[in-house]
Amino acid sequence: MLKNVEWLGHSTIKINNENQVIYIEPYNIKQDYNDADIIFITHSHYDHFSEEDIKKVQKRETVIIITEDLYQKVLDLGFIKDNIFVVRPNENYKVHNIQFDTIPSYNVNKKFHPKENNWVGYVIDINEVKYYIAGDTDITDENKKVKCDVAFLPVGGTYTMDFEEAANLANVIQPKVVVPIHYGSLVGTIEDAENFKQRVNKTIKCEIMQND
Repeated sequence: MLKNVEWLGHSTIKINNENQVIYIEPYNIKQDYNDADIIFITHSHYDHFSEEDIKKVQKRETVIIITEDLYQKVLDLGFIKDNIFVVRPNENYKVHNIQFDTIPSYNVNKKFHPKENNWVGYVIDINEVKYYIAGDTDITDENKKVKCDVAFLPVGGTYTMDFEEAANLANVIQPKVVVPIHYGSLVGTIEDAENFKQRVNKTIKCEIMQND
């Protein structure tokens, strides 16, 4: 399930889907690739919506999926209007044969990601594998109901769940595979990822991916 999936650090994920290249939240991209067919953005914070890094993966035909507060900024980046898809929480979409659901992503005990901002996580269906991209979130009533095969969960704490909370969420939703993210650069350490792995039920495969 992770065969064509790369973790590029922090919350950045790259999926090679047959003839499609999908990026989730490009950040700290090392060189100009300009190979993105689809980009998913969960919210407007600079480590998730990085204009500098989007330019490194963007090409003329790139489709970008965003929350509504980013529309003008994406236009300014040169995206074609027909290739900009604005999403809201609790909806189902299909873009370029990729089906996905939007899951509310917010804090319940801190102020960094208010629910009223309508920021999102995604459950993306690729070749009948459902990938849950949690975004910056705590445990919520909505994400406890997520059904997925692979879950990418933030473990760094401060702005999101910490490793213990993230493990609790993994144990509730029971994906086949879980990957800790959102650590190692701005917040969180490899120890957070390792502590997360120790707390995840043994029935779930926990993969600490390497950022090459």
